[in-house]
Amino acid sequence: MRTPSIRAPEFPSGTWFNTDSALSLRGLRGKIVLLDFWTFCCGNCLHVLDELHDIESRYRDEVVIVGVHSPKFEHEKSDHAVAAAVQRYAVAHPVLNDPDLYLWRQYAVRAWPTLLLIDPNGYVVAQAAGEGQVGALAIVIDELIREHDADGTLRRGASPYQPPEPVDHQLRFPAKAVRLGDSLFAADAGHDSIAELSLDGQQLRRRLDAGHDLLEPNGLTVLPPGIASQVGFDLVVADTGHHRLVCLRSSDGTVATTVDLPAKVAGVQTVTGPIPSVLSPWDVAWWPAAHQVAIAAAGVHLLLGWNPITDAVSVLAGTTVEGLRDGPAQDGWLAQPSGLAVAGDRLWFVDSETSALRYLGLDGILTTVVGEGLFDFGHVDGPAAGARFQHPLGVAVAPDGTVLVADTYNGAVRRYDPIAGTVSTIRTGLDEPSGLVFVDEVLLAVEANAHRLVPVEVGATEPAGETLLSTDRPSTDVSAGSFALRVRFTAPAGRKLDDRYGPATRLVISSSPPSLIAAGGGDGTELSRELTLAGNPGARGILHVTAQAASCDDDVEDHPACYLARQDWGVPIRIDSAGEGELELLLLG
Repeated sequence: MRTPSIRAPEFPSGTWFNTDSALSLRGLRGKIVLLDFWTFCCGNCLHVLDELHDIESRYRDEVVIVGVHSPKFEHEKSDHAVAAAVQRYAVAHPVLNDPDLYLWRQYAVRAWPTLLLIDPNGYVVAQAAGEGQVGALAIVIDELIREHDADGTLRRGASPYQPPEPVDHQLRFPAKAVRLGDSLFAADAGHDSIAELSLDGQQLRRRLDAGHDLLEPNGLTVLPPGIASQVGFDLVVADTGHHRLVCLRSSDGTVATTVDLPAKVAGVQTVTGPIPSVLSPWDVAWWPAAHQVAIAAAGVHLLLGWNPITDAVSVLAGTTVEGLRDGPAQDGWLAQPSGLAVAGDRLWFVDSETSALRYLGLDGILTTVVGEGLFDFGHVDGPAAGARFQHPLGVAVAPDGTVLVADTYNGAVRRYDPIAGTVSTIRTGLDEPSGLVFVDEVLLAVEANAHRLVPVEVGATEPAGETLLSTDRPSTDVSAGSFALRVRFTAPAGRKLDDRYGPATRLVISSSPPSLIAAGGGDGTELSRELTLAGNPGARGILHVTAQAASCDDDVEDHPACYLARQDWGVPIRIDSAGEGELELLLLG
């Protein structure tokens, strides 16, 4: 391994979780340290938390993982909110809350999530952005163990991880709820089950856990009686952690069938290539006009449809590019759709990462009524064009036709009036409301971090919100005009690029706003691209980059094992006359 030369910057002072004392890189000398730059709003970051379980178990004596919580939204800066997220997502390593992104800047991080590896001598040896990188980093870890075992600089021993005291309530981080007959059914994410409750949401009647095989369910919907009688089940659950749907009979809680969403969309091509397997369905809703179950596939920024009669799955909207773009649904951009509601021909949804309220029409057109972009949010009432939410996760349509939003990170319930075109606030002071459900005329909010359902007065109003915010995420200064973007990929030892069936590499580039790229965007087979960037000094935007590379074992002639490395980046940039004229990104194998 090449001798590293960059000394890892030390941790700043701050609040630590999952450890009984503050950590320092000096105190961890002799250990291999893996930093995970994450934020709990980010679906990709949550996927990486799952991937890290393998590192935690395989290298428990050699590697210390430290989560560096680097918030995107204002709400995520709070120690209280981070503590709840650490519990909800079962984070099994120490976490430092870094609300001012100090370490993000020190390590020149560009995207969530980013993993960074530090050797036992305190030097940076590898950095990789996005999910799916843990396998490649494990190869580097194996090399580090061999090298530092040989020279005596590796220190084995117990991890500084100390699990928190568990939170135990009747519900634990509930996400969404629906009414069926004289009961409510809640997606009880923290208990990995579906809870049947009394209509006021207070009494637990029984627990449906799909044979102990649900993993963090976040949404559910009820099929109409006619459809339910044909298919033999009436509850469809978004089994988020398993990337599938689980179909239950509410009468006895048994599983009728499951829908493996990655298998159903395998081979389906979007503008960025095949749909990744980490779909993370966050909500489902029966859409009568389309005669199918709509699925908010937050992990891949898509709306999917599933027909329970034919078992077919289709893409309703999105391209897997994360962003906000209206118009024809198959060309639109979504950003972690997380809550669904239906009113006639309209499928309403909230896009959590763009803090947007949007709808898909039966005509296949996407429309945004509130929301500006990936880094613009706040708590602003008034005309919808200037209104702002902060990472909403739930939506419901009221009997009077207004649309109610669980404005999660503002701790509020908001109302959008489609006739007046205005947004107002009807309740504040909630702890991460993530779902809304009507019981006759009564509205209940699913208050995730308070582990309960609470009534909300639909006719109430509170003082108009007027907080306008944006993410202070460091951007890369770039020069307008000619700009080189390169993705560096080297096949791991023992593999070679696989071009037997066509080009082994692919690069797709777009931008928000689209006018940021005057030339050179789109799809190509080379991992280097000459772009022409447009904009006056100070103009900001996002470069959306998707790269993939196919490789296979080079010592096997017939039927070698093959691998696809793929990564998506959203790189904030700012036009500056003295800015950089090139950008290099690393794709690990």
